[in-house]
Amino acid sequence: MSQMPRLPGVAACPTCEEPLESGDNFCGVCGADLASAAPDAAVAADRPAPPVNGAARARRQEPEDYPLQAPAPAPPAGPAGPAGPDVPVAWDVPAAPDGPDVPDGPTADPRAAAPGEQPTPDTPAAPGTPGTPGIGPNTDASSGRRLCAACREGTIDQDGYCDSCGHAQPRDRDHMERELAGVAAASDRGLRHHRNEDAFAVSSAALPDGSPAVLAVVCDGVSSATRPDDASAAAARAAGQSLLAALPRGAHPQTAMNEAIVAASEAVNSLAAEAGGAGAHDEPHQRQQNAPACTIVSAVVTSGILTVGWIGDSRAYWVPDDRSASPARLTEDDSWAAQMVAAGLMSEAEAYADERAHAITGWLGADAYELEPHTASYKPDQPGVVVVCTDGLWNYAESAQDMARALPQDARARPMHSARVLVGHALEGGGHDNVTVAVLPFPAEPGGAGSG
Repeated sequence: MSQMPRLPGVAACPTCEEPLESGDNFCGVCGADLASAAPDAAVAADRPAPPVNGAARARRQEPEDYPLQAPAPAPPAGPAGPAGPDVPVAWDVPAAPDGPDVPDGPTADPRAAAPGEQPTPDTPAAPGTPGTPGIGPNTDASSGRRLCAACREGTIDQDGYCDSCGHAQPRDRDHMERELAGVAAASDRGLRHHRNEDAFAVSSAALPDGSPAVLAVVCDGVSSATRPDDASAAAARAAGQSLLAALPRGAHPQTAMNEAIVAASEAVNSLAAEAGGAGAHDEPHQRQQNAPACTIVSAVVTSGILTVGWIGDSRAYWVPDDRSASPARLTEDDSWAAQMVAAGLMSEAEAYADERAHAITGWLGADAYELEPHTASYKPDQPGVVVVCTDGLWNYAESAQDMARALPQDARARPMHSARVLVGHALEGGGHDNVTVAVLPFPAEPGGAGSG
């Protein structure tokens, strides 16, 4: 999960003594907030400080020089085209009543039990999976109480823990998958964190000329902020809905992308204004921390153009079907490491080896420095796929070449299978973060291609 700049961490959880990684903000076993573990620690004075956010961005070139042919400039705005037919849409959180939801079929959660946790064979199905909510192996049929998956006796509190043995219960968002024609996405909690703070939305729309546009939005909650899981879910939903409204009207994809990021920002900002400012699962000491925040990256694929937009350090990659051709990273991080490299203060290897590498300098949230959406469009000259992901994946496949090697050769024909493989790649690499990825075949074709 993305991180705002923070004080150095501690070696072990002060609550349960679980060993910690340098980037952990919460204990992977008990879920304890680690922000207060080192209140008096200070950042080393002999390290260079990051440059001012706006100045660094001004010196940095947007990634328009990647080896993909750029499309023609955006056409002038014209009369709105006719609204397209109803199209499927899938979110990573339960859809609003009467909202369409096209989930992938029920699948077993491939994630191993996190250190210190008991395996839970009756993990709840992903939202939208057929079944009767609230009735299952862990529900007392006579009283309707949800029972603990570990001890089978205690009742689950509002915060998701057993009131008897204290065991953390599996959540709906621990592992999620969605597939539509031409796009697939998967998200997993990972092996170190106590909840999944990533979110995604995938959908498709009909453009005014009847051709398809397929989209994916991926968001990563900022772990040091309040309600990061709510922030990512709100941003993904708002951005997806904005794109679905704009593209059928004939808006240029880059214009629609910019508007979608603004809509996502407003949705996250609104969380900070809500009464109480914290969800039911948040701890009291979290409520005075940073406002809800997340990163965002999104891609729209049509028959001839792919468009990406982002804020933060979630990324989009291009991988051609012809693996002898060069893959490319389509986004540039808003992060401490990227700013160090842009300012010439460190090499890329030095910057990304630093413990502050993933401290982000741009995000969605009420306390963000500024709202500066990045958008770019490309016109690849051959078929391939766009991989949209959080840093929980690209930490284990950072370069475009690494991502291409991790991606199955038949990714364009089997996007769901490929998304699962990439999640598995991150989990096998250590799974130190939440992992979310969407795979979009290019070009978008009527009917799409998708196989689980």
